[in-house]
Amino acid sequence: MRKTSFLAGLLLLVLTTTGQAEDAKPFITNADVDLTAILPPPPANDSTITKAELAEVLTLQLTRTPEMEARAKADAEENVWRFSDVMGPKFTKEALPKLDAFFERVVATEGAVVDPAKDVWKRPRPHMLSDLVRPVVKPSTSGSWPSGHTTLGTVMGIVLSDMVPEKRAEIMARAWEYGHNRVVAGIHYPSDIEMGRISGAVIASNLQHNAEFETEYAAAKAELRADLGM
Repeated sequence: MRKTSFLAGLLLLVLTTTGQAEDAKPFITNADVDLTAILPPPPANDSTITKAELAEVLTLQLTRTPEMEARAKADAEENVWRFSDVMGPKFTKEALPKLDAFFERVVATEGAVVDPAKDVWKRPRPHMLSDLVRPVVKPSTSGSWPSGHTTLGTVMGIVLSDMVPEKRAEIMARAWEYGHNRVVAGIHYPSDIEMGRISGAVIASNLQHNAEFETEYAAAKAELRADLGM
């Protein structure tokens, strides 16, 4: 009986935790920021630009080191904890529950704004146009324009550096690397990254006018700065 009760409790905990992660509510959606009205359409598949970009991806594929590949694989994760290498050992999910919940909503916001635009443009990813491309991360067939990872990395970088301006240079450099690693991974074109950075900046700017964002931002910032001793 005790064993059955323990397993039931464990299952309930897992389901509750999973549900909380899935239920993260975006602060804003594509109804608030329509990227199709802001960004230009992607280059055509047979354009000189796309061919040149595909050559860049293939060149990087030949020159990337095992260390670069490992970094790109790790950056496939979409969460703020990828910034721990510049934030320090105290920057952990366990120590910062308010920050974790806040950035889960930031992650949901990126998807709510970017995914509808991707579905409109449907730019094929590099490996979908050339069999020579060998991604080092799980291949995706969702639209390539703009890069959602880069959009998210840019938003996270801007917001995190606003919380800790003392580390702004390091945080934004890490955000830029996070986006570039999508090209290193062979899953995006360089222009996807450029559009992702623009998208991220636009989203970050719009978030500053959202009351829910401002309230949760203040609490997460206070928690973070206290944890870091700032």
